[in-house]
Amino acid sequence: QVQLVESGGGLVQPGGPLRLSCAASGRTLMSYTLAWFRQAPGKEREFVAAITWSGGRTRYADSVEGRFTIARDSAKNTILLQMLSLEPEDTAVYYCGADRTAYGSLSVEKWKYGYWGQGTQVTVSS
Repeated sequence: QVQLVESGGGLVQPGGPLRLSCAASGRTLMSYTLAWFRQAPGKEREFVAAITWSGGRTRYADSVEGRFTIARDSAKNTILLQMLSLEPEDTAVYYCGADRTAYGSLSVEKWKYGYWGQGTQVTVSS
């Protein structure tokens, strides 16, 4: 069992930055992939970025490549999502997910992630 708690959401102006955190607890994460997904009103939850806990390999959605960076802080059992040049289209609830059977894979499919946090709202608006 893994517990995930997101933080760092809020209101930001277009073009501005924001950093999200996801604190993980409960189990060792060595075989896990952790990821960020987001869900806008009336839309499906979509993949944003993922990172393997062991090795730190990453994968990004085309829509955020070059603007968002995912990273892990092993000492704090936390993953971070640094978001730059935010656009109104980035407005959504951002969720942290964990795939315990990843063993090095970086899935974009939300069904692979068996553990989820409660989400944090990101609103990009002037």
